[in-house]
Amino acid sequence: MVARTTADAKGDVVVLLIGMRINRFRAVHLWLPVMLGMLRMLRELEEDRGRGLLAKVLLTASPRTYYVVQYWETRDKLYAYATAPDAFHHRAWAALNRKERTGRLRGQVGIWHEAYVVPEGSYEAIYGDMPAFGLAAAHGQVPLAARGRYAKDRFAHRSDEDEGA
Repeated sequence: MVARTTADAKGDVVVLLIGMRINRFRAVHLWLPVMLGMLRMLRELEEDRGRGLLAKVLLTASPRTYYVVQYWETRDKLYAYATAPDAFHHRAWAALNRKERTGRLRGQVGIWHEAYVVPEGSYEAIYGDMPAFGLAAAHGQVPLAARGRYAKDRFAHRSDEDEGA
């Protein structure tokens, strides 16, 4: 393992943050299916790499809040998965909407997501004595020198520079 590396991302980077918050611990019958549904979707995406998920990081913000940072090939593939009738997401989202319309979820479990398309030149990464993680797990990692010793150099790096080398 090289001591210092950076992500080998080229072009735009698509990031999805998606998670849940347990508002009432006693409502296990409502929040546990949400949590298990997310794990099932992640498994589905890992089994079918063609759908576009490149990498993920599972995180917890508190004993109540759990989320996943996901890195996607493209915004189009993220949208295609979210709307695909054959994907588990479609069934899970429909079930969640039905429960919400009846008011059963109100106040029991919170759900959220944020999606970002980050243009090249607007991201940089550094990893010290780390295996591929996060953006580097999604796009590969290279020695730091390949993109520049300083953050300003890594921000300034353009993938078309790699093609000319």
